[in-house]
Amino acid sequence: MPAEVKPQVRIQREDFDVEAEISRLTHGRADIGAVVTFSGLCRDEAGRLAALELEHYPGMAEAEISRIAAEAVARWPLQGLTAVHRYGRIAPGENIVLVVAASVHRQAAFEAANFLMDYLKSRAPFWKKEHHADGSTGGWVEAKEADEEAVERWRR
Repeated sequence: MPAEVKPQVRIQREDFDVEAEISRLTHGRADIGAVVTFSGLCRDEAGRLAALELEHYPGMAEAEISRIAAEAVARWPLQGLTAVHRYGRIAPGENIVLVVAASVHRQAAFEAANFLMDYLKSRAPFWKKEHHADGSTGGWVEAKEADEEAVERWRR
């Protein structure tokens, strides 16, 4: 019987290294046949955005992401799952979020990574504020309807 998979969830101000996170999850693991990663970056919104400021409630955000990650592990046969989400001021081109899903076969890894990202995008307790290139500050960014629709497909 395979060992229980415990998702690794981190919320941090500092950047992360995608290769190091993959290696941390897969090193010495001959049972892994597929690794799917998603790395979300801050966009410049056609030159309009200077930075995105992400805030969260410490403890609450980790608990909610851990809950969602545990659901992914329960739904798909994974060998490992990592979610790293940054907070603070993030400039265009910088990393915001990383999901690494490892499984014996690719389909489980793809689906689990997609599931986790859909929930992170729409349900994780983060608030985003735009800082514009002209020096002004925008409002808090609202969730998009498409993000909510993406989550709905996992309820079917």
